Amino acid sequence: MPCFLHTADWQIGRLYASLPPENAVPLADARIACVERLAALAAEQAVDAVLVAGDVFDAQNVSDRTVRRLFNAMARWTGPWVLIPGNHDAALAESVWTRARRLGVVPDHVHLCLTPEPLLLPDIGLALLPAPLTQRHTHSDLTAWFDAAETPAGLLRIGLAHGSVQGLLAEEIDSANPIAPDRAERARLDYLALGDWHGCKRIDARTWYAGTPEPDRHKDNGSGQALRVDIAAPGAEPQVRALATGRHRWRAIEATLAVPSDLDGLLAQLDALAADDVVDLRVSGALDLAAHGRLREALARAEACCRHLGLDLAALRLSPTDEDIAALKADGYLGELIVALRERQSREDDPAAARIAADALALLSAELQDLGSAS
Repeated sequence: MPCFLHTADWQIGRLYASLPPENAVPLADARIACVERLAALAAEQAVDAVLVAGDVFDAQNVSDRTVRRLFNAMARWTGPWVLIPGNHDAALAESVWTRARRLGVVPDHVHLCLTPEPLLLPDIGLALLPAPLTQRHTHSDLTAWFDAAETPAGLLRIGLAHGSVQGLLAEEIDSANPIAPDRAERARLDYLALGDWHGCKRIDARTWYAGTPEPDRHKDNGSGQALRVDIAAPGAEPQVRALATGRHRWRAIEATLAVPSDLDGLLAQLDALAADDVVDLRVSGALDLAAHGRLREALARAEACCRHLGLDLAALRLSPTDEDIAALKADGYLGELIVALRERQSREDDPAAARIAADALALLSAELQDLGSAS
C-alpha cells in the first residue's frame, strides 16, 4: 500500500518584518526546524515519499545560506521528496530553483518538478502529475493537462498543484491560479495534493490542502500539520490522517473589560501563555487605576514569557474613580489637567481627541501612581 506525506507552504526565508528582530529571527528559524521535523516524521511513519505542493520558499531572493540550510534539512530523510514551485517561488527563467541547482545543493533524492510533465516513481507505485507555477499569477487552470495525461497502469495517479479551488474557498481567494473543483474526478486522480491555502482543508475525498506545517497566522484553520495519505490501490479511496508538525501556537485574544470578572478572565489567559505562543491581543473597555495596574503587570509577565505579544489597546479607556484621583494627590495644575483629560476622553464628537486624552490620562496617572509608590 503506497503512502506519502502531503505538505505545502513552507515559506522558507520568511522575514516577519512586522515583528521585532528578537522574535522574528526565531520564528524564521522555526520554519527550517519544521522541515527537519518533517524529515523525522517521514522516517518514523515509514512513508514512501514526501510531496510538497508549492511555496517552498517565501521569495525568490532568499539568501544562498537559507537555500543551503533548507536542502541540508531535507537531507535528513533520504527517501524521495517531490517539490513544485508556487506563487512565492515560481519557476521563472531565473529563480531560486535555478540558483539552488547552480549552488549544487539539491540532493539526488529531491525531485524539482519545474515543468508540467509526469514524474514516474515506479519503485514506490506513484505517477505524479505536477502543475508548477512559472509566474506568480495565472488566470488559466494549470492542472487542465492532467485530464489527458497518460500514466502506466498500476501506478497511483497523484496530482500536485498550488492555487485556489474555485468556488470553495473564501471569496477573496478565488482569483489568480485557479483550480477546477472537480479536477480529481476529471483527471482520474487517486489524490490531488494542493498548496496555497495555509490551513488544512478537505475539498473532497481525493482533494486536500495540507496547510503550512509551521503556523504563521492568527487563524484557527488547522495549520501546523502534514497529511499522511494511504491509498490501497488505484481507484481506492485515500485514507488521510493529519499529523502534528508545528511548534508555535499563534493565538488571537480579544477581551472587552466591563466588570471585574472580565479582567480576571483575561489575566488568567495571559498567565497561561507559554514560551512558543505568538499572541495578538486586543483589549477594549474601561479600567480604574487599580485594575489598570494589574493589567500592566500581567502584560509585562506575558511579554517576557511568550515568543511574541502584539498589543492593541486603542479601545481601552482608563477611567479613574474619584477615590483614584484623590489617592494621586494631584493638586493645583495637575489636578485640573486630570479633570480636563477625564472630560475630554469621553467626547464622542471627536474620537481622535478623545483617544489622545485617554492615552495622556493613562500615562499621567500611571506616572503619578509610580511616583507615589516610590515615595
